[in-house]
Amino acid sequence: MNILFVGDIFGSAGRRIVREHMGHVREAHNVELTIVNAENAAGGFGLTPQIAEDLFDLGADVLTMGNHVWDKKELIEYITSPKPESAERPRRVIRPANFAPGSPGFGIFEGTTANGVDYAVIQLQGRVFMTPIDDPFRAADALLTRIKAKVVVVDFHAEATSEKVAMGWYLDGRATAVLGTHTHIPTADERLLLNGTAYQTDVGMSGPYDSIIGVETDLVLRKFLSGMPGKFEAAKGNPKMCATLVTCDPATGLASAIQRIMLGE
Repeated sequence: MNILFVGDIFGSAGRRIVREHMGHVREAHNVELTIVNAENAAGGFGLTPQIAEDLFDLGADVLTMGNHVWDKKELIEYITSPKPESAERPRRVIRPANFAPGSPGFGIFEGTTANGVDYAVIQLQGRVFMTPIDDPFRAADALLTRIKAKVVVVDFHAEATSEKVAMGWYLDGRATAVLGTHTHIPTADERLLLNGTAYQTDVGMSGPYDSIIGVETDLVLRKFLSGMPGKFEAAKGNPKMCATLVTCDPATGLASAIQRIMLGE
């Protein structure tokens, strides 16, 4: 079974490059499950219901979010009060499971592929160099005790590489893949851990690479040089789609291969 995970979509450039490539990558690799991190898809900050619908139309099965999940307030209504004709899709948008109890939405989606394979997608958010939040390690334990599916993909949205590596080893053998998001920089450390979990510290950004992690370079440089606040705008130059392809045994959930993908225009 092949699983495609598309890294953080950033702005219109990210949406454009994903629209260009995701379909043929899915077809070429016979992908059965497609997961997309979309927390920056709307102008670099958040996700709108319309963009979510567009990504589902492109073939996404699950959309993961992160610390920018509430940047577009209309998303809250979309995931909590979906319209009857499209109620299934909003439930497939998930935010970090270790948000405070009572937060809108869900941190896990459990589904079945067209070929009849049960799966679960979990999102967790790190605590190092980020907003204080509940323990992601214990949150993972609590979720895994009740999941029946063998195929389990974890999106760990975190800043520190040490915390991401720790989560990989912590879930080794208990998750099909632990894939990092958030830093927008793809890492070259994809590997199969000792007990069969595919791991990568960060899948990278699907967006403009002539930028500073997606933002116009002059705006970020001005802030570094002057210390003054300013409005950030999404860049558009040199978009690339970063993704990771994981192959696993659907009977055991254990991974047998992991491959980085980066495609330009």
